[in-house]
Amino acid sequence: MSDLAGGNVESLNSSPVEENYDNFDDFANRSSREERHGLFRRAFDHDKVSPQQMEPELQKAIAQIKPNERDDVAREFFKHLKKRGLSEKDLEKQLSLSTHHASRMNADDVSKLASFAYHSHPDIFQDVMADQPALIKFLSNPLVGAALGAVASKWLRR
Repeated sequence: MSDLAGGNVESLNSSPVEENYDNFDDFANRSSREERHGLFRRAFDHDKVSPQQMEPELQKAIAQIKPNERDDVAREFFKHLKKRGLSEKDLEKQLSLSTHHASRMNADDVSKLASFAYHSHPDIFQDVMADQPALIKFLSNPLVGAALGAVASKWLRR
């Protein structure tokens, strides 16, 4: 992490990113969907961060994002899970959600949905994180931070 903080990214063995980003928001706004997907798939390896470590971080992070961003995150989870045969109403019952309408979900509901995806469908979790990067900047667990180190080095290259 000290190399990363100092801007030394020579040790990375992945392919270079064509763009330089000023900060996370710049990365989230200007990076391509494919670029984010590739980076987040590598960063959110289910074997590196256990569900027990990720759950409290998700709860805190989801509570901090804007309500409209929270709605978008819930919609994305529902959309991906529906492709796996899980309906919104079934998920509402199974996860004890207060509603199956993404626009009416509170932070606790979205946290349950995100935790379920992380536990049961890590590939969906990775896809949603790449599609909805606003959530990532609020994750603070050191293990999550370490996993995101490679991603951070990509947008902080200078």
